[in-house]
Amino acid sequence: MKLSRTLLLVATLGIFNACVVASAFAQTDPGQSTGDAATAPDSKPATTKKRNNADATDLKEIKVTGVLREQNLQKFSGTVQSLEATDLRGLGINNSLKKIQVLVPGLNIANQEGNVEIYLRGVGSSNGTELGDPAVSPYLNGNYIARPRGMGLNFYDLQTVEVHKGPQGTASGRNALGGTLNIITKKPELGVFGGYGQLEFGNRHAAGTEGAVNIPLTKNSALRVSAYTNNIDSDFNNAGTQKNLRPAGIRAEQDARISFLAKPTDKLSILVVGDTGHEGGTGYPGANIYSATQAGFTDPGKLNLRNVVFRGEQGALDNHIWGIAANIDYNFGPFTLKYAGSYRTVDFQQTNAEADGIAWPGRNLTAFSAANPGGEIYNNYSNVFWQTQSKAQTQQILLQSPDDTRLKWTVGGFYSNERQKSGFLSLNDLGSPGACCYSGSEYTMPYVRSKSAAIFADGTFSLTDAFRVIAGVRYTDESKERRGLGGNIAILPGGQDLGAGNNYACCYAVRLGSPGFKPALLDRPSFNVSNLSREQQAQFLQQTGKYFGNGDTLLQQLAGVADGSKPNGTCVDTPATNGNGNLSCPPNGQNSFLNLTLPIAQYGYTSANYADGRVGFEFDVAQDHMVYGTITTGHKAGGFNDTIEQGKAALTYKPEFLVSYEVGSKNQFELMGRQSTLNVSAFLYNWKDQVFQSLLTTAFNPDGTASGYSLLSRNLGKSRLYGVELQDTMLFNHGFLLGVNALYLHTEILNGVVGDSRSQNYGAGGISSQIDLSGNRLALASKLSASAHLQQYVNLNSGGEWDWQVLVAYRSSYYLTPYNNLPVTFLKNTQGDVDRVSSAAAAGFPDKQAGFYQVNLGAGYSPESDVWRLEGYISNVFDKTVSQKEIAGSGVNIRFLNEARTYGVRLHVNF
Repeated sequence: MKLSRTLLLVATLGIFNACVVASAFAQTDPGQSTGDAATAPDSKPATTKKRNNADATDLKEIKVTGVLREQNLQKFSGTVQSLEATDLRGLGINNSLKKIQVLVPGLNIANQEGNVEIYLRGVGSSNGTELGDPAVSPYLNGNYIARPRGMGLNFYDLQTVEVHKGPQGTASGRNALGGTLNIITKKPELGVFGGYGQLEFGNRHAAGTEGAVNIPLTKNSALRVSAYTNNIDSDFNNAGTQKNLRPAGIRAEQDARISFLAKPTDKLSILVVGDTGHEGGTGYPGANIYSATQAGFTDPGKLNLRNVVFRGEQGALDNHIWGIAANIDYNFGPFTLKYAGSYRTVDFQQTNAEADGIAWPGRNLTAFSAANPGGEIYNNYSNVFWQTQSKAQTQQILLQSPDDTRLKWTVGGFYSNERQKSGFLSLNDLGSPGACCYSGSEYTMPYVRSKSAAIFADGTFSLTDAFRVIAGVRYTDESKERRGLGGNIAILPGGQDLGAGNNYACCYAVRLGSPGFKPALLDRPSFNVSNLSREQQAQFLQQTGKYFGNGDTLLQQLAGVADGSKPNGTCVDTPATNGNGNLSCPPNGQNSFLNLTLPIAQYGYTSANYADGRVGFEFDVAQDHMVYGTITTGHKAGGFNDTIEQGKAALTYKPEFLVSYEVGSKNQFELMGRQSTLNVSAFLYNWKDQVFQSLLTTAFNPDGTASGYSLLSRNLGKSRLYGVELQDTMLFNHGFLLGVNALYLHTEILNGVVGDSRSQNYGAGGISSQIDLSGNRLALASKLSASAHLQQYVNLNSGGEWDWQVLVAYRSSYYLTPYNNLPVTFLKNTQGDVDRVSSAAAAGFPDKQAGFYQVNLGAGYSPESDVWRLEGYISNVFDKTVSQKEIAGSGVNIRFLNEARTYGVRLHVNF
């Protein structure tokens, strides 16, 4: 951004703030506040005995966790959105974490094979495997979540959800490059017995239960027990002929939580929270549109992306999580000692619901046969299997001054330790007619460790009653290591050509992955792939499966190699393995030749240390009007890639770095005799050492030309982002409340020359052209996003109350990848001669999502007794289909979508 543009934004904020202050002083006495100085805006009026009060004139206070200290939102120098549980529930957002993005401009949440990927203002990371980390830190009750698989299971019995925008390197530290998302659950109440139960029914056969009971144990301690279940059918359809297959996206979820709170003295507070949950169903869905584009349908917006041709094995998800966290505070008077610790485990397994892309108009979905050679081939059990285990602990201890001191300070330390095991197996079952051989890939890591330790200090000093200065610093030291195996698996068994006597020819197919197959992955008896004899290589391949399917031939074909009786393996000649029917087995019953390819040993290690900080000021222009300016930084941890050469360590990438400059104004004032707020901020980000995935040459021919390529994460990029964000809450007569949030965002990649994975040519050794991303926009970054939330609460003559709310959200167009629909250059050969240039759409990679609106509705009624409440909701009223993420590569353009329209009713009973 040019300096003049920055000055313009600052000047605009100053003029805006002066107008707001002048307006407020014109309506109130100069010496009088428009409300309690400790009162901040919330999403609804203050409550009395009932849920809401239609006659309220003051907004309810919002407290947020700013810089590890609970603060009034209107006194916090930063951009935060606090989403209250009752509003989320009323809009039908309570049963899906990724639905909250409709309320938060700049937020994008997608889920790929269980990886929760969070982006804020265009900053994020799509590498949630053991190779990488998030770039927006996820938290549960203020405790960092290292591996957020299954994070949405805790999305019930909530207090609030806080979204902090911008780097939080000083306060939150680890991986808070773009901000944080913190789910805060309800805590036990002392001296109160009560609770609620809830039943919910909706479309797609949705049925859910939720409940909690608060139990006072003593005068100074209480227990809260809550639980949740949710079952709902998929919003995808099986458009294939194998109608026995249920589509991906069916969800069956359960979770339970126990919270214990004790305050034995007015100085000591102890909170312990434990939870356990399970995700089941048919796995996370995606839609591959590549084949549709090759059939001429290059505009995904004109296709039904939820009609997917599922085939092969049934998709299945099995994810178990549990965790325990403790927060202990003791007030010594001059300072408070605070401890926070957590331990969480994840045991995730998924069998992908495999598919042959989406259905398009005119596609022949009739099964393949001799009479219909153009039909679909369903005798194919290619699939992908995932397994992730994580055991993560975090410890944080800090000392903190009281809130009423002139110097408010915090010092502390943080430590995290995550132990992972991960497995990935991709099977390319080539038993279909016309096929041969076998190929696949496996990456199994029985040992993955990451550690991070940090010390930090932060302070705010009041130079005067109205002017404060801010300073903070954090130093982090971290390391990551993994060991295992990874790479291609290939089996090439030769046959005898029937038409040419005894001439040898290629090749018989190898079946693997048919119904009944279960991969070994982390249950492998051995992960050693170095210096193996031919017999040991065959034994290793036989250990790929824990159980084998009825149609699998791998065990039989390799049996003779494994025991030494048939060095070229047993020749298996069946209609399934003899694709073209032109092969025969040699007289000795062995294959004419047999080539075996195994994964290679994987080893990666990386370490880094770095510092983050923040400086700034806060100035109270008037009692309820503050301006601020901050400079803050954040880092995302570095990582490593897959090993590409036997015996050598994996290539690594260093941490990414982002610095933010932000100025803002926070204002609270009266409008027509009722409280309102208006907050605005302008920001500039400089993002350095940005990680892009790029194809890199990994092997060379004798003449020096390239013969092999691998997709690697590398620090190739640099980007600049700037924008303006506005938050407005207004309270009107007759119980109306309006909340408006809007974000204008400009993003630009300044540097980024990468190997274009879209152009990769496996027929020429995996060669790819290079592409310059400079000048492109960041992925998933709309220029304009906004939401308007209107509510009304009405007190009825009968003494009851009803309310309704409507949410209208808008996002302008955005790109799904940093390629931004740039043309694709396909290279002719390894010397780099240009063959042809194709538009992104014609090549199969359109990556622009058009702008869209989304509307959510909700309404509820409760009687005067407030014993029960009946609610109804519709989310995504007009059933907009939106792509939230894309994976683009050779022959692949997979879209991950938003949730389709959901509606339902729920009965909420209090006791």
